[in-house]
Amino acid sequence: MKGVNTFLDTNILIYAYDTSAGDKHQKARDLLTGLWESGLGMVSTQVLQEFHVTVTRKIPKPLDLATAREIITDFLTWDVVVNDGDAILKAIDVQEKHGFSFWDSMVIAAAITGGAAVLLTEDLSDGQKICGVEIRNPFAGRVS
Repeated sequence: MKGVNTFLDTNILIYAYDTSAGDKHQKARDLLTGLWESGLGMVSTQVLQEFHVTVTRKIPKPLDLATAREIITDFLTWDVVVNDGDAILKAIDVQEKHGFSFWDSMVIAAAITGGAAVLLTEDLSDGQKICGVEIRNPFAGRVS
């Protein structure tokens, strides 16, 4: 993403480190490279927790714990939204108003709290706007 604070959902991070993910792997790597260069990437504690569990246990070639730790340590230099009690209440509001699952609502609430303009995910409707955050699926063909 160019020029805007961009929140990444877990699936984007996973694809970037899952070499078996085909075209999604390279697309996610390119997105991360751009966000590292711009300094506009953002994640939440939930995203990092889900990332750790998935890349160390659920992908075809799991990462060892030390490697996963190094990657997460790097992501901790980004803006990291901490999911606290207020975040849970905000997520419930998002869930109630928009009908998303609670976990998706937590991701959306974190993007809102962090001041992201864009939330990159493949799990939600591309182009939808929630409280000023535009949801984009980077694998749907448009990102910028």
